Amino acid sequence: MTLQRANSSDPLAITGWAWQPFLDDAVAALQTFEPQPYPIEQDFLFKQGQIGSRAKPVTVTTATWACRTEKFRQVRAACVNGGDAASVLNFVINPSSKYDLPFFGGDLVTLPGGHLLALDLQPADKSDEQHTRPVWDQLMPIFERWREKLPDGGPIPEEAQPFFSPGFLWTRLPLGEEGEHLIETVVRPAFNEYLSLYLRLAATAEPVSDQRSEVLFAGQRRYTDYRAEKDPARGMLTRFHGSEWTEAYIHEVLFDL
Repeated sequence: MTLQRANSSDPLAITGWAWQPFLDDAVAALQTFEPQPYPIEQDFLFKQGQIGSRAKPVTVTTATWACRTEKFRQVRAACVNGGDAASVLNFVINPSSKYDLPFFGGDLVTLPGGHLLALDLQPADKSDEQHTRPVWDQLMPIFERWREKLPDGGPIPEEAQPFFSPGFLWTRLPLGEEGEHLIETVVRPAFNEYLSLYLRLAATAEPVSDQRSEVLFAGQRRYTDYRAEKDPARGMLTRFHGSEWTEAYIHEVLFDL
């Protein structure tokens, strides 16, 4: 596809990018919601930089795909392809506050030290049982089934815990054949099952009252403010593309609420 269509309902096609099948799966699953383009400035749709030495430079590409639907304010994928240095898919669905839905979050990261992989249906307000229980009752059996097939990724910081569900699937896998096998046979079907549940919840979601929408919007703001402040990709993107571009990308594209 051409770069000018990178924010349409068609998926990106990034040469040699490891996570392309996951994005293709997600975009195909979204088609029933009739996605429309989500506006993103050209400078953020496609960005290239170089790292490494003069003798052995490595080209790094950061590309963005985005759309929106009636029930999703913004669906976006931040995609990084830097060869052995980094391969990343950060896929997030930001729901409209007119519907009582969580966020969908998928982080698929390959670095020289291994794979860091996370899936969740993240609450706008973890303390709000009306918001969480209908989701977690369906999410937890899925989580339990896949969790036993993957090593645990370790504890998450206490300050981050309000922004994750008890169904947060988080693992670290080694590079090489073992890790690749688990990504294809466990992580990819888990990604698709988490996303399938999310889309089923969205399909049946009914509009909420204006008062309830305000409560949900406030929770979404807390979530996106936290994610923008603590984005773990900040250091990597700064190294690839500089601080000014990175800060604008984080605040104007990734977490633009």
